[in-house]
Amino acid sequence: MRFRDRIEAGELLGEELARRYGKREDVIVLALPRGGVPVGYHVAQAMNAPLDVFIVRKLGVPGHEELAMGAIASGGVRVLNDDVLRHVAVPRQAIEEVAAREQRELVRREKSYRGDRPPLDVRGKTVVIVDDGLATGSTMRAAVRALRKMEPREIVVAVPVAAPSTCEEFRAEADDIVCLHTPEPFQAVGLWYEDFSQTTDSEVHNLLGRANLGAPHA
Repeated sequence: MRFRDRIEAGELLGEELARRYGKREDVIVLALPRGGVPVGYHVAQAMNAPLDVFIVRKLGVPGHEELAMGAIASGGVRVLNDDVLRHVAVPRQAIEEVAAREQRELVRREKSYRGDRPPLDVRGKTVVIVDDGLATGSTMRAAVRALRKMEPREIVVAVPVAAPSTCEEFRAEADDIVCLHTPEPFQAVGLWYEDFSQTTDSEVHNLLGRANLGAPHA
């Protein structure tokens, strides 16, 4: 099946998560911007849980930026990919320069999306981390590894659609994984949405604002 849009996907994902977890008081929903935010908003509504963004920035190898040597994430967390760094000699100074540049962009985005609100404290909480789908899962993987360092009680990865192999891989990364649909062949996340238009910064601001004010489900 295909989802009509991210709203429908979030509503259906929220129903499944509410069925599994009920309305537990320790749940926090974190969404990966930008496409994960509309999905996460409706998940948070269904679970009666607070919503925040969790921003991940890839650290690309200098000269080969598509190759990730690590990532940084909300909360001042850095994760390095030891496998890549064993095969590619990157001086410590270069790693620090890339990390500093990406940290500036992460801070800019957090300021844009969250304003003056502090990030939610995930320590000891059940964190449901949401995106609109998983293809290779590289960004979500970095997010999960970063979150681990922030000491939540439990990490649940939740997406409407995922490549079957990627969904299976996350069983070893997260405490629970919820993939509503794992079609084969998968090809791309966008194929499983009738409307996969880009989520705008304005939409992100609006949804986070509504969630923060406890606005009712749209």
